[in-house]
Parts: sequence; structure tokens; C-alpha cells
Amino acid sequence: MFASSISPHAILGRIIGPMTARRLWILCALVSTSCVTRAPSNFRVIPAAPNYLLRYPDARQTPFPDVLRLYNGFQPGGGWMDLRPAMELRIENAYYRPGMPRRGLDGFLGTETALYRVRSHRGLQLVSIQPMKDRPGEDPPVQELIQPSQQRRPYYRFYYEILFRRSGSSRGSVLLGANSKEELDHLATALLNDPDSVCRDRSMQCTVFPDACSVSIQMEIVINGTPRDVIWNSPISSIADHPSHLELWRLYNGRLTPVNLNINDPNALRLPLLPADHVNWN
Repeated sequence: MFASSISPHAILGRIIGPMTARRLWILCALVSTSCVTRAPSNFRVIPAAPNYLLRYPDARQTPFPDVLRLYNGFQPGGGWMDLRPAMELRIENAYYRPGMPRRGLDGFLGTETALYRVRSHRGLQLVSIQPMKDRPGEDPPVQELIQPSQQRRPYYRFYYEILFRRSGSSRGSVLLGANSKEELDHLATALLNDPDSVCRDRSMQCTVFPDACSVSIQMEIVINGTPRDVIWNSPISSIADHPSHLELWRLYNGRLTPVNLNINDPNALRLPLLPADHVNWN
């Protein structure tokens, strides 16, 4: 009768000593708690209809088409997206003989290309330039299309096409830069309501790219240990169509985390890539 009223902690203390027993008891409790509350340690691709799902380590599940939308607001045909770290702007500007229309092949001289990479809270970094020979002196080089003051902004939003009325209803792609997310949202609202009021001449928060300029969005990922640039909205299948072996690692809370998927399932390989993804495959 008396033995049944003695706690397991007390019994353990009589055998190995009170201090050692207390430490073992705390250790067991900690181990037990961690086993119960530990979240899944990886991503997982889950077959589903109409769209496959990406399950996050915190157990959230997102359909493939929403992966990019949740990442930076991107939607196919939506017209804009926020630029996040490791995303890139590839700017290719065409040059023509003075006085010639800036379209088509008449008077076309060549192009210059500049590549900018978005850095975390440190603005745009000019990564590379491909200049052309004998560029017309009155035309700015491609790396001067974005003013230095705008290159130091921590937040960016890119628009594929905006209609401007002041210059004969012209259309152009636009880059907005801001010092905070709130300021960026405010500029975006003003841009859609009155583009000419936001993108004034020599604006420090807005770049309107010329009609003869092509801007594409890229991102840097790591493939088999080597950094590579790929087009935004590229799926895994764009770099590994029929892999015999594939490992995908994705940033989660600042750490590379494995993504479990069936490489023999073509639908699973439609998962969109994200900046800083690491892919090992053969």
C-alpha cells in the first residue's frame, strides 16, 4: 500500500541518488516533449487534383500555381511582381542610327545588355555588361537607364507594361523602388491611377524603360554546385526533364531544406523553381 504512493521520481532517486535522478527525469521530459512538438523537417510534393500541392515544413499546403504568387505576388498575366533577393533584371537595349524609328531593322545598329541582381536590403548590384561597338553618343549606355539613386532602394516592384498619356499614349515597362514595403504599395497605387505623376523625368523612384528596351526577369539557382541564371517561372523540368536522380533543396527560415518529390512523376517536376534553390541531378 505504501509503495504505490511513492512517485517514480522518488523510486529512481533511491536507486541512483536524488541529484542524478532529477537530471535524468528532466532529460526524459525534454526528449519526450521535443518528439511530440517537432514539425516536419522538409517540403513534400503531394499529388492532388486539379493541381499538385507543395507542403511546407510547417504543414501548410499550397497548390503549384500559388507558389510564386505567395512568394512575390506573381501571377501569369498579372502584369507585375515584387523583386526579391537573388532575382535578376536582364535589360537589353536596342540602338539605332540617329533619326531612325526605334523599331524594326531599319537603322538598327545593335544592342547592349546589363544584368542586375537584387540584394537583400542593399538594392541592385550590376553583375555584368555587354556593350556594343560604336554606340551612338547621344544615347545613354544600358547601365545608365536605372539611376544610381534608384539602385540603392531595398524594395522593388516591376511592371511589364504601363500606359503613359503624356507621351502620346506610349507603353513601357516600369521599375519602382522604395525604402519600405508601405511606400512601395503607396507608389504602386499612384502608378496605376496616374502613371505620369509617379514617373516624372529623372524620378528617383521610377524607371521607365525605352520602347526599344527588353526587360526580362531571371533568378539565380545552384545546379550541381554551380550558380546558374534561369528565367523566372521556370519549373524543375526546364533543367531536369527526365532525371535518373534528383535532389532539390529550398530555403526555409534561412536554411536549405530538402524537398521530397517523385522524380518519376512528370507532374511533380512542374514545381516552380525559386531563387537560391539548389538542384543536384543526373
